[in-house]
Amino acid sequence: MSDRLLAALTRRRAALLLLAVLLCLPPFYLDAFWLRIGLFSMAAAIGATGLALLSGTAGQLSLGHAFFLAVGAYGYTWLAGEPGPGLPPVLAALLAVLLAGAAGGLFSPVAARVKGIYLGIATLALVFLGHHVLLTADSVTGGFNGRSVPPLTLGGFTFAESDPELTVLGVPFGAEERLWFLGLALFAFTWFTARGLLRSRPGRALAALRDSETAAAVMGVDVARHRSAAFVVSSMYAGLAGVLLALAFRRVVPDYFSLALSVDYLAMIVIGGLGSVAGATAGAVFVTALPLLMTRYADQLPLVTAPGTTEGAVGPTEAARYLYGAAIVLVLLYAPDGLHGLARRVRDRVRRRRSRTPAPETVVPSPPQPAARPKEHTP
Repeated sequence: MSDRLLAALTRRRAALLLLAVLLCLPPFYLDAFWLRIGLFSMAAAIGATGLALLSGTAGQLSLGHAFFLAVGAYGYTWLAGEPGPGLPPVLAALLAVLLAGAAGGLFSPVAARVKGIYLGIATLALVFLGHHVLLTADSVTGGFNGRSVPPLTLGGFTFAESDPELTVLGVPFGAEERLWFLGLALFAFTWFTARGLLRSRPGRALAALRDSETAAAVMGVDVARHRSAAFVVSSMYAGLAGVLLALAFRRVVPDYFSLALSVDYLAMIVIGGLGSVAGATAGAVFVTALPLLMTRYADQLPLVTAPGTTEGAVGPTEAARYLYGAAIVLVLLYAPDGLHGLARRVRDRVRRRRSRTPAPETVVPSPPQPAARPKEHTP
């Protein structure tokens, strides 16, 4: 391994370690509002990563992501709660993720045979069907009013306000502080597994399917099997995001898992960059945090009404949708590969400028010349 490559790997590991340390600091300095924004953003990033694998890498359009989020959220709530089996919360969370994957597996034969806008319309039916079931299956979902979410318990430690009480470095750890580290662990798991999948042979096969199914089939890629597998993996990531969302919200209601949520996830991967884990994360933070911030600071923004008032033109939620709708248009026009591609081009340009800058020349003094002897005069 060359010295240059070893130095690059060392810098990368140091940057990851520094980032991990920085991400562990917010619970000690920020209040519950900012921690909730972080939790919702991490849950959205997990779900957006699954959709990026499906739409950005495999090239399959899905409008049914909200359905699989609902399966994960309600699956955990029912499996760990009463009425319900009352399973241990960790087991319930794992089974909820597997249940979302099973739901994706049941739909995968359709995903293996249908593509493009037709697949999008087919997945759209999942959202309408799922919303109807959530409203009518009162014994499982609680109907229109939803259900309270049981807290997650791991080894006698509860991710809730207390039980047991916890103080770290003088800071009392409530539900948001405890869930923050759980969300970080789940997001790190998602990040590394998704990046590993993209760099593996199945990931390269999915990228080949996106570029040309005919060429992929000629190279020996089983088109139907890989498209089905991508749908199942994406559904499991969505189920995991649904579990974390349920724990962060502490109550699940059917109206949250609507078509608007699926559109939000599509906006995340388009703004961040299709087929990129980092891009999906950036898009998720942008789309999730923007309406929450606008709601908090609505009274300080022009043309935006504060929640619960009738004066003004636009509410904070609608204003946020206008803004990231405009962001989608700008991205499609000027940066089709999203924020991740834009950041990569800026980084490459900076590197090229550094490489073109000539290094300062070192002036080496010439050795002293011996003094010239005078010519001898011959008489």
